Amino acid sequence: MTTNTEPYLIGIAGGTGSGKTHFVQMIVTEMGEDRCLVIQQDAHYHDLSHLPFSEREKVNFDHPSAGDFELLVSHLRDLKKGREVLLPVYDFSTHTRKATMVSVVPKPLILIEGILVLHHEPLRSQLDLKIYLDVAQETRLQRRVSRDLKERGRSKESVLRQYERTVVPMQREYVEPSSRHADLILPYEGDTRSAMDLVVAALRRRG
Repeated sequence: MTTNTEPYLIGIAGGTGSGKTHFVQMIVTEMGEDRCLVIQQDAHYHDLSHLPFSEREKVNFDHPSAGDFELLVSHLRDLKKGREVLLPVYDFSTHTRKATMVSVVPKPLILIEGILVLHHEPLRSQLDLKIYLDVAQETRLQRRVSRDLKERGRSKESVLRQYERTVVPMQREYVEPSSRHADLILPYEGDTRSAMDLVVAALRRRG
């Protein structure tokens, strides 16, 4: 399937637990599901099925090397050309890609969210609007623990251990510095409605 109008690509970055997924969902609600396609950086982690599970658990998933950015960029380029693509589905409990994939077609707005969306230059160059969500570390940690316990089958101990060993160092080395590439840096705790209204108003002005 092909389309004639090139999509508008929006990258949403920020530290783990900064509210990226919630922010994206709010944009979709405001702009309409028929106009929005959501792509997650997390779905593009490398498949680790070739490693024993004990070795998979040692991988630093907050480091740029954990992501298959070449595949993600190729997907975005195809979507911008109006082509259908097959997105991977990642199993976070086993650190492997599932055999099934999701077929998606371009929509007017394509939202790409992930901690390193603004770090990777080839990916960044595909974006029309770059947003960084700025949230205090304490808030992000609380959100991370809650998410991984409910959605990713993790224990609290493993979440906290990973947060201390890899999340915080990678936040300082890669994620926070990437904010300098953002077109908008938005605080996203407390009154989040004002940040959302700002972005939605800009998108609606585009038509």
